[in-house]
Amino acid sequence: MAGAQSHRLPAPGEDVKPFTPEKTKEIVMSLQQPAVFCNMVGDWPALRWNAKYLSAVLDGKTIQFRLGLKTVDLVPQFETRCNYVKATLEEFLAWSCGQPSCLSGPFSCYEYSKYWAYADYKYIARIFEDKPEIFQDIRWSDFGFPGRSGKESTLWIGSEGANTPCHLDSYGCNLVLQVQGRIPYEESSIFSKVNVANPDLKRFPEFRNTTAHVVTLSPGQVLLVPRHWWHYVESIDPITVSINSWIELDADHEARVEEAITRMLVCAIKSAENPGAGDVWLNPTEVEATSHEINLQYLNKAVSAYFKCQKASVSEQVCSSSTGAGQRTSASHKRKKREVGCEPEGCGLLTHEFGFSSFTAEKLQKIPFGPHLIQVLPQPQETSSMGAVAVGSDSRDLLHENEGGHFGKLHCTRKQLVMSNDCETPAHQMDSDSSPNASQTALSTNDLLDCLVNPHVINLVARLLLERTRV
Repeated sequence: MAGAQSHRLPAPGEDVKPFTPEKTKEIVMSLQQPAVFCNMVGDWPALRWNAKYLSAVLDGKTIQFRLGLKTVDLVPQFETRCNYVKATLEEFLAWSCGQPSCLSGPFSCYEYSKYWAYADYKYIARIFEDKPEIFQDIRWSDFGFPGRSGKESTLWIGSEGANTPCHLDSYGCNLVLQVQGRIPYEESSIFSKVNVANPDLKRFPEFRNTTAHVVTLSPGQVLLVPRHWWHYVESIDPITVSINSWIELDADHEARVEEAITRMLVCAIKSAENPGAGDVWLNPTEVEATSHEINLQYLNKAVSAYFKCQKASVSEQVCSSSTGAGQRTSASHKRKKREVGCEPEGCGLLTHEFGFSSFTAEKLQKIPFGPHLIQVLPQPQETSSMGAVAVGSDSRDLLHENEGGHFGKLHCTRKQLVMSNDCETPAHQMDSDSSPNASQTALSTNDLLDCLVNPHVINLVARLLLERTRV
């Protein structure tokens, strides 16, 4: 059977995987639609990482929680609109259970019935830096990535209702392991102004044309979120714990250059504003804005990494078999055209990878779907439930509604991430009824940034910059 383990008889008590690491990696790197792996992590020690276990391991160490209201609004609850507290997992568990001890603790001002709490995006290497042995509880080597463990993973702990607004990851594909409760939730970079759980169809009428792929992830399952798929995630159980790892792709190097350009633009322009203007543009998780010198260093490193990857790719082609040389020449020519921004789809970086257009039915048939690899299928609109996990969209209309701040893994300006190129007012300048703020009569700095950090603009600047550097 394709993807099965070798014919070696398993040792007594040995966990037998449905796919070899090589086959699993092939699936992860080639599949361009979300899917769920089952029966792949049964022997992982990380499966015991429920909130109580982690509370004991952390032994009183505090972590930051993001708190949001459980009320349903037309506007997503972005990070700049949330509250933050530092607390231990023991205090979090007590709060979620309604224990009296919470009356004086860090959650004392937040009634459990009205708020959700979310310890999101916690690097395992940081919170367990004094316990490196725990990294080996996570074994991404079973997915074909030897050496990747908890050190390259992040942890997510939330209460019922905790959610991440609809977004897409700038680079990499995403593997998400569910440990406790149902529904994973992970976070990234380019956010939509549409609240997919309660869309404002008057303001975003084209959202009616999107197709949701909905999945409920249970403990022991691993979700694959392909590159550039929009996804909204919400916890539906009292306590949920998830672990994820972003898998690097060759296409990420150009995205990192774009991220560096965006960082420089936003930090330079927003830092020049009057600090007393009251516009909270720095993400609450950031201590301070990075300097222009540091941002320039980051840009140069990103450009160097891009060309290093290109050089390695060329070396691989030279060392490979001469069979199909004509095809390689054609591919190289297309790549060069994209780099200088000549090809029409050169500005479509965020559109042509959203759906099935580049993934033929023939390739799809070769994927070993079944009880161990479950497709996340499109859901009819009349039965779609956005309260669960709406993983991505294969519709370009969603991108058209939400083309906005292209910030990569930036955390410094999430407020500006919620932008659009459709000449609509940025989300943070909207009144509660989603109508434009009538008091604003002149263009603002944020209006300028709306245009400057448009994904198409940033992509074009990146390619011009790379061509300049190449010359």
